[in-house]
Formats: sequence, structure tokens, C-alpha cells
Amino acid sequence: MLSLLPPARLRAAPSDVPVTAPRRPAVILPGLGNNTGDYARLAAALRDGHGVPSVVARVSRPDWLRNAAGLADPSYWRGTLRPRPVLDWYLNRVEEAVSEARELGSPDGKLSLIGHSAGGWLARVYMEEFGTSDISLLLTLGTPHLPPPKGVSGVIDQTRGLLNYVEKNCAPAVYTPELRYVCIAGRYIQGAPLTGSSLAATTDELVAVDAPSEVAEAVMVSADNKTAPTGPTFRARFVGQGYKQVCGRADVWGDGVVPEVSAHLEGALNISFDGVYHSPVGSDDEERPWYGSPAILEQWVHHLLS
Repeated sequence: MLSLLPPARLRAAPSDVPVTAPRRPAVILPGLGNNTGDYARLAAALRDGHGVPSVVARVSRPDWLRNAAGLADPSYWRGTLRPRPVLDWYLNRVEEAVSEARELGSPDGKLSLIGHSAGGWLARVYMEEFGTSDISLLLTLGTPHLPPPKGVSGVIDQTRGLLNYVEKNCAPAVYTPELRYVCIAGRYIQGAPLTGSSLAATTDELVAVDAPSEVAEAVMVSADNKTAPTGPTFRARFVGQGYKQVCGRADVWGDGVVPEVSAHLEGALNISFDGVYHSPVGSDDEERPWYGSPAILEQWVHHLLS
């Protein structure tokens, strides 16, 4: 018997594969002495684990020798060095990486900058020189943002005035819907002065707060150490001398290279992570994780996804 009913319309079965919205691309800016390959695992984790297309600025270790050109500039010896022309080579590499990231496409035409160590303040110079119209986020990892204090015995400005220039000429940090600054510091080891027999018995711990109103906040919590203070190790004294050159004090916490206090900016969302080492070089992800190690990345990657 023939049916007079119209044939049933076939419907495609719903896909079990979730549809993920395209993510905003990220450009990674290497730190002083690092090269592009040092960030390959971080870029892969962002791309494969979180869907964030990532481009690392092309920098080799010998490239940093170009900075020696600053020795011929009288302002180097006066401590008033400016980023250009000494760092033109780096800024051009960043612009090339940004152009490559633009070609990857973005849902809103914007991209994120991730600056590690000196790459963070160099990102601020780049933004000042090239503009911020297509940048929605600057996220810095262990960046020494603040110039060392003047008049402190034994402290020499290692940047020869570059950080003073950044502080005076680059736009201040903000945390707004249009542009967000997120500054992440590590608390891997507390430094100690060269002389003295004990560490401070009381430590101020900086706890970052992600405010729902998108206003950067940080809370200082004083933690009283009930245990008897012990003498600082040679390592703590050695690291402390490095901290002192950056912030003027040796007895502070930091990531082994950059003091916590120097890695934060007024106006930014400031975050500190315990046990985080400064560099991908020398990190083993488990015993000495750096900012880009998988477990640490999981704690800050959400800033790239919003």
C-alpha cells in the first residue's frame, strides 16, 4: 500500500563536539637574554590547551649584544639612556610579531601582549610608540617595572636610565574594559643583606584580589611568623644583592631575579604567586616552576580568555 504522507524530513544529529569561540591572539615578548625557543612550550600550551593563537617575537640570544651600541651614547654614562635608537631592533621584532598575530584573526580585532621580564616594560615602550588601538591586554610576568631608587648606597641602575624613561614617558597602567594591565610577580625566594645574622620574623604577604567590578586591588596581609628566625643562607644573600640593585632592598621576596615589589604597577591588577621562579631557563616545571609552567599558567590564563 502506498503512503500518501510526505516523507519525513531528515535532521542532522547534534554534534558532540563543542563549538569554541575564536580566541584573541597573543604576542609573547621575550625577556633579556632569552630567545624565541624559550617560550615554545608556553606558546604551544596556549594554542593547544586553551585555543589562544600565539606568536613569539623572533629574538636570538646574540641579538641582545646589539644593546652594546648604547655604550657609544653619552647618555648611557650619564644614566639617562632612552629606548630609541638602542632598542629599535627589539621594537621592530615586536611589530613583526604583532603583524603576524593580526593575520591569525581575532573576534574583536584586538590582541594581547604577554611580556616576560624586560619584555614587559619593552611592551609598554612599544605601546607608547606604536599605539594601543588593537591591544586589549598587557600581561607581564616578572617584569621590573619600577626604576631603582636614587641615592641608595651600592645601587647602580642596570638599565642606565631606561626604566626612568618608561616611568616618565609611557602611559600609566589601567584596568578598564578597553585596556587591561595585569602584572604578575613570583615569590620564589626571600633575599637577605650581606651582613646580619637573621631574617625578619614578620613577612608582609601581598594577596591579589580579582575584583568583579574590574578594579585592580591588592591587599597587604601581615603574617606573623611564630617560628624562631634562622640565619640566611649564602644563596639568600646572593639573591638579595640582585634584588637590591632593582628595588634598593635586599630583604624582600621575589622570583629569584626580580623583587615582588618591582613587578607590580599602580593602576594594574597585581597578582603574586608563591613558589614561582623567574625564567623558563633553569625551570623544571615541578620543583622550580616558572610563570609559564603548566600549573602556573592555569592560574592566569583566564585573563587571556575574557
